[in-house]
Amino acid sequence: MDAGILVMDKPKDFTSFDVVAKLRGILHIKKIGHTGTLDPIATGVLVVCVGRATKLVSKLTAEEKVYDAGVLFGEKYDTGDITGKLIKKSDTVITEDDLGTACEKFTGDIDQIPPMYSAKKVNGKKLYEYAREGIEVEREPERIHIYSIELMSFDFPHAQIRVHCSKGTYIRTLIEDIAEAAGTVATMESLRRTKNGDFSIDEAVTFDKLEAAEDPWSLVKPVEV
Repeated sequence: MDAGILVMDKPKDFTSFDVVAKLRGILHIKKIGHTGTLDPIATGVLVVCVGRATKLVSKLTAEEKVYDAGVLFGEKYDTGDITGKLIKKSDTVITEDDLGTACEKFTGDIDQIPPMYSAKKVNGKKLYEYAREGIEVEREPERIHIYSIELMSFDFPHAQIRVHCSKGTYIRTLIEDIAEAAGTVATMESLRRTKNGDFSIDEAVTFDKLEAAEDPWSLVKPVEV
Protein backbone atom coordinates (compact mmCIF):
# COMPACT_ATOMS: atom_id res chain seq x y z
CA MET A 1 0.00 0.00 0.00
CA ASP A 2 1.37 3.41 -0.93
CA ALA A 3 -1.66 5.56 -0.07
CA GLY A 4 -3.94 5.25 2.94
CA ILE A 5 -5.95 7.01 5.65
CA LEU A 6 -5.78 6.30 9.35
CA VAL A 7 -8.44 7.71 11.66
CA MET A 8 -6.69 8.24 14.99
CA ASP A 9 -8.26 8.83 18.39
CA LYS A 10 -5.77 11.46 19.53
CA PRO A 11 -4.87 11.12 23.20
CA LYS A 12 -4.81 14.07 25.58
CA ASP A 13 -1.51 15.95 26.01
CA PHE A 14 -0.36 15.01 22.50
CA THR A 15 0.01 17.66 19.82
CA SER A 16 -1.11 16.74 16.32
CA PHE A 17 2.56 16.76 15.33
CA ASP A 18 3.33 14.33 18.20
CA VAL A 19 0.79 11.92 16.70
CA VAL A 20 2.40 12.13 13.26
CA ALA A 21 5.88 11.64 14.74
CA LYS A 22 4.81 8.55 16.67
CA LEU A 23 3.03 7.09 13.63
CA ARG A 24 6.18 7.47 11.56
CA GLY A 25 7.90 5.18 14.03
CA ILE A 26 5.06 2.65 14.13
CA LEU A 27 4.41 2.49 10.38
CA HIS A 28 8.03 3.06 9.33
CA ILE A 29 7.13 5.67 6.75
CA LYS A 30 8.12 9.34 6.68
CA LYS A 31 5.37 10.70 4.44
CA ILE A 32 2.49 11.31 6.87
CA GLY A 33 0.28 14.37 7.34
CA HIS A 34 -2.67 15.23 9.60
CA THR A 35 -5.80 17.03 8.45
CA GLY A 36 -6.60 19.50 11.20
CA THR A 37 -4.73 20.57 14.32
CA LEU A 38 -6.07 19.54 17.71
CA ASP A 39 -4.77 21.28 20.84
CA PRO A 40 -2.94 19.12 23.40
CA ILE A 41 -5.97 19.34 25.74
CA ALA A 42 -8.20 17.88 23.01
CA THR A 43 -8.86 14.23 22.15
CA GLY A 44 -10.69 12.47 19.37
CA VAL A 45 -10.76 12.23 15.60
CA LEU A 46 -7.52 13.14 13.87
CA VAL A 47 -7.55 11.99 10.26
CA VAL A 48 -4.03 11.10 9.13
CA CYS A 49 -2.97 10.67 5.51
CA VAL A 50 -0.20 8.19 4.78
CA GLY A 51 2.08 7.98 1.76
CA ARG A 52 0.68 9.43 -1.46
CA ALA A 53 -2.59 10.11 0.36
CA THR A 54 -0.94 13.23 1.81
CA LYS A 55 -2.20 14.87 -1.40
CA LEU A 56 -5.67 14.73 0.22
CA VAL A 57 -4.69 16.72 3.34
CA SER A 58 -5.99 20.12 2.19
CA LYS A 59 -9.30 18.62 1.00
CA LEU A 60 -9.95 16.73 4.22
CA THR A 61 -8.91 19.71 6.37
CA ALA A 62 -11.74 21.70 4.77
CA GLU A 63 -14.43 19.27 5.96
CA GLU A 64 -17.05 20.05 8.61
CA LYS A 65 -16.32 19.04 12.20
CA VAL A 66 -18.30 17.99 15.29
CA TYR A 67 -16.97 18.61 18.80
CA ASP A 68 -18.10 17.78 22.32
CA ALA A 69 -16.83 20.51 24.63
CA GLY A 70 -16.81 20.91 28.39
CA VAL A 71 -17.49 24.44 29.62
CA LEU A 72 -16.55 25.98 32.95
CA PHE A 73 -18.41 29.23 33.76
CA GLY A 74 -17.11 31.98 36.02
CA GLU A 75 -13.45 31.79 34.95
CA LYS A 76 -11.55 33.11 31.93
CA TYR A 77 -8.02 32.07 30.98
CA ASP A 78 -5.49 33.71 28.67
CA THR A 79 -5.36 30.58 26.47
CA GLY A 80 -9.13 30.13 26.31
CA ASP A 81 -8.89 26.81 28.15
CA ILE A 82 -7.95 25.58 31.62
CA THR A 83 -4.32 24.97 30.65
CA GLY A 84 -3.59 28.71 30.75
CA LYS A 85 -3.42 31.50 33.32
CA LEU A 86 -6.57 32.71 35.06
CA ILE A 87 -7.20 36.33 34.02
CA LYS A 88 -10.78 37.02 35.07
CA LYS A 89 -13.47 35.71 37.41
CA SER A 90 -17.21 36.32 37.58
CA ASP A 91 -19.76 35.54 40.31
CA THR A 92 -22.67 35.80 37.87
CA VAL A 93 -24.89 32.72 37.95
CA ILE A 94 -26.66 31.78 34.71
CA THR A 95 -29.45 29.31 34.05
CA GLU A 96 -29.81 26.62 31.41
CA ASP A 97 -32.28 28.91 29.61
CA ASP A 98 -29.75 31.76 29.67
CA LEU A 99 -27.19 29.51 28.03
CA GLY A 100 -29.65 28.22 25.45
CA THR A 101 -30.64 31.76 24.47
CA ALA A 102 -26.98 32.79 24.14
CA CYS A 103 -26.15 29.74 22.00
CA GLU A 104 -28.93 30.63 19.55
CA LYS A 105 -27.10 33.87 18.72
CA PHE A 106 -24.11 31.94 17.39
CA THR A 107 -25.66 29.64 14.81
CA GLY A 108 -25.37 30.28 11.08
CA ASP A 109 -22.69 32.47 9.52
CA ILE A 110 -20.74 34.38 12.16
CA ASP A 111 -17.50 36.34 12.32
CA GLN A 112 -14.94 35.03 14.78
CA ILE A 113 -11.64 36.60 15.83
CA PRO A 114 -8.91 33.90 16.07
CA PRO A 115 -7.48 33.55 19.59
CA MET A 116 -3.93 34.68 20.35
CA TYR A 117 -3.06 31.16 21.44
CA SER A 118 -3.49 29.57 18.01
CA ALA A 119 -1.32 28.39 15.14
CA LYS A 120 -2.73 30.99 12.75
CA LYS A 121 0.01 33.06 11.19
CA VAL A 122 0.20 36.86 11.09
CA ASN A 123 3.13 38.39 9.22
CA GLY A 124 4.67 34.95 8.89
CA LYS A 125 4.64 34.25 12.62
CA LYS A 126 2.24 32.04 14.58
CA LEU A 127 -0.06 33.89 16.95
CA TYR A 128 0.89 31.72 19.92
CA GLU A 129 4.51 32.79 19.42
CA TYR A 130 3.46 36.43 19.83
CA ALA A 131 1.31 35.47 22.83
CA ARG A 132 4.22 33.76 24.59
CA GLU A 133 6.20 36.98 24.18
CA GLY A 134 3.36 38.94 25.76
CA ILE A 135 2.48 40.67 22.48
CA GLU A 136 -1.15 41.22 21.51
CA VAL A 137 -1.57 41.27 17.72
CA GLU A 138 -4.55 42.75 15.92
CA ARG A 139 -6.48 39.97 14.18
CA GLU A 140 -9.06 40.22 11.45
CA PRO A 141 -12.36 38.40 12.08
CA GLU A 142 -12.95 35.34 9.93
CA ARG A 143 -16.29 34.11 8.61
CA ILE A 144 -17.22 30.66 9.89
CA HIS A 145 -20.46 28.67 9.93
CA ILE A 146 -22.02 27.06 13.00
CA TYR A 147 -24.56 24.46 11.88
CA SER A 148 -25.79 23.70 15.38
CA ILE A 149 -24.99 24.02 19.09
CA GLU A 150 -26.62 21.36 21.24
CA LEU A 151 -26.66 21.57 25.02
CA MET A 152 -25.80 18.05 26.23
CA SER A 153 -25.79 18.74 29.97
CA PHE A 154 -25.94 21.66 32.40
CA ASP A 155 -24.93 21.69 36.07
CA PHE A 156 -23.70 25.21 36.79
CA PRO A 157 -20.85 26.15 36.69
CA HIS A 158 -20.31 23.24 34.28
CA ALA A 159 -21.93 22.45 30.93
CA GLN A 160 -21.35 20.16 27.98
CA ILE A 161 -22.12 21.32 24.44
CA ARG A 162 -21.96 19.65 21.03
CA VAL A 163 -20.93 21.92 18.17
CA HIS A 164 -21.27 21.12 14.46
CA CYS A 165 -19.18 23.68 12.60
CA SER A 166 -17.18 24.60 9.53
CA LYS A 167 -13.42 24.43 9.26
CA GLY A 168 -11.51 27.22 10.98
CA THR A 169 -13.80 27.34 14.02
CA TYR A 170 -12.11 27.86 17.38
CA ILE A 171 -14.30 26.23 20.02
CA ARG A 172 -12.42 28.02 22.82
CA THR A 173 -13.34 31.38 21.32
CA LEU A 174 -16.93 30.29 20.66
CA ILE A 175 -17.31 29.35 24.34
CA GLU A 176 -15.95 32.71 25.48
CA ASP A 177 -18.26 34.58 23.10
CA ILE A 178 -21.33 32.57 24.19
CA ALA A 179 -20.51 33.25 27.84
CA GLU A 180 -20.16 36.98 27.16
CA ALA A 181 -23.56 36.97 25.46
CA ALA A 182 -24.97 35.28 28.57
CA GLY A 183 -23.47 37.98 30.81
CA THR A 184 -20.54 36.07 32.29
CA VAL A 185 -17.17 34.54 31.44
CA ALA A 186 -16.22 30.93 30.70
CA THR A 187 -13.43 28.71 29.53
CA MET A 188 -13.10 25.37 27.77
CA GLU A 189 -12.24 22.57 30.18
CA SER A 190 -12.34 19.66 27.73
CA LEU A 191 -12.69 19.02 24.01
CA ARG A 192 -13.31 15.88 21.97
CA ARG A 193 -13.69 15.86 18.19
CA THR A 194 -16.20 13.19 17.25
CA LYS A 195 -16.44 13.80 13.48
CA ASN A 196 -14.29 15.17 10.68
CA GLY A 197 -16.24 15.06 7.43
CA ASP A 198 -17.30 11.44 6.88
CA PHE A 199 -14.91 10.09 9.51
CA SER A 200 -16.27 9.48 13.02
CA ILE A 201 -14.96 8.51 16.44
CA ASP A 202 -16.56 5.06 16.05
CA GLU A 203 -13.88 4.08 13.53
CA ALA A 204 -10.97 5.83 15.27
CA VAL A 205 -7.93 3.81 16.35
CA THR A 206 -5.98 4.30 19.57
CA PHE A 207 -2.21 4.03 19.84
CA ASP A 208 -2.69 1.00 22.10
CA LYS A 209 -4.66 -0.82 19.38
CA LEU A 210 -2.19 0.19 16.71
CA GLU A 211 0.83 -0.95 18.71
CA ALA A 212 -0.86 -4.23 19.68
CA ALA A 213 -1.68 -5.08 16.06
CA GLU A 214 0.44 -7.77 14.45
CA ASP A 215 0.41 -5.66 11.29
CA PRO A 216 -0.31 -1.96 12.04
CA TRP A 217 -0.79 -1.34 8.31
CA SER A 218 -3.90 -3.54 8.44
CA LEU A 219 -5.64 -0.65 10.25
CA VAL A 220 -4.78 1.84 7.50
CA LYS A 221 -7.58 2.26 4.95
CA PRO A 222 -6.28 2.16 1.35
CA VAL A 223 -7.43 5.05 -0.86
CA GLU A 224 -7.18 5.92 -4.53
CA VAL A 225 -5.21 9.09 -5.16
